[in-house]
Amino acid sequence: MQISSPAEQLIFATVRIETLMAGGGTGVGTGFLYAIEVDEKESALFLVTNKHVIDGARTGILTFTLSDGAAPLLGQHYSVRLENFANFFVHHELPDVDVALMPFFPILTLLSQRGVRIFFRSVPDKLIPTVEDIDELDAIEDVIFVGYPNGIWDVENNLPVVRRGITATPIGVDFRRAPQFLIDASVFPGSSGSPVFLFNNTGTFAKKGKGTVVGGRIMFLGLVASVFFREDTGRIEMTDVPTAVEPIPVVRQMIDLGVVFKATTVREVALRVIAHAKEAYAKGDRVPAAEDRTAVDEAT
Repeated sequence: MQISSPAEQLIFATVRIETLMAGGGTGVGTGFLYAIEVDEKESALFLVTNKHVIDGARTGILTFTLSDGAAPLLGQHYSVRLENFANFFVHHELPDVDVALMPFFPILTLLSQRGVRIFFRSVPDKLIPTVEDIDELDAIEDVIFVGYPNGIWDVENNLPVVRRGITATPIGVDFRRAPQFLIDASVFPGSSGSPVFLFNNTGTFAKKGKGTVVGGRIMFLGLVASVFFREDTGRIEMTDVPTAVEPIPVVRQMIDLGVVFKATTVREVALRVIAHAKEAYAKGDRVPAAEDRTAVDEAT
């Protein structure tokens, strides 16, 4: 399979995250790879997900598709099992911003040392819309998000599921004064951490009297974190998208409104990690590698 179109690139940026919790039980969530330039010659690569996906996780299992050096080898997987999984991640400084990042280059280094080549793509920082880009967006835009709802995936080919919806609140407005917005879409357990994109592969209508814009658009808008539930009492509340692999009682009904933390929150954590790494390097401190934290690989 040759990967060329933007849509094909997106499905290979996601990573299925399985967790074994310290208190027992298992969970499934979504992560994705995000790349940001450090300088003109170097970039940093991170695995991004929600805090609540990895909090309390004793073990994390990340599943990748093997590569022949140029293309994915569909049907050939490689799983990386990481102990003390939650300790790999750096959280957003604000406690209510449900975003966490893990530096990914140590994992690549570990796999390279073991002769394993994986196929992946990353979401580049340049896809985050600028203030000017957001000003051009309408109050209602089409969005897609990629992940593993209810743990569903193409287990044979290690491919995620793509879902679609629309913005339910304007992207340029902070919903409830937090760096987030709502989408009108079916958000289910396992969708936690799913990257959300504005994705138009045909012409779109521009604001400010500019008429129709020919060609596609793609922007990285953020990641799914929470969903609104309606309880049997009629009360509506917002809660983290569940990751636990267990049935959800019918007395709590999802009302198809998902909360998305904006992509700028991902950038904020990445820049803080980069700044810390530069400071540590200047002091001569060694950045711990993946093997320092016990990583066990298994091919499937």
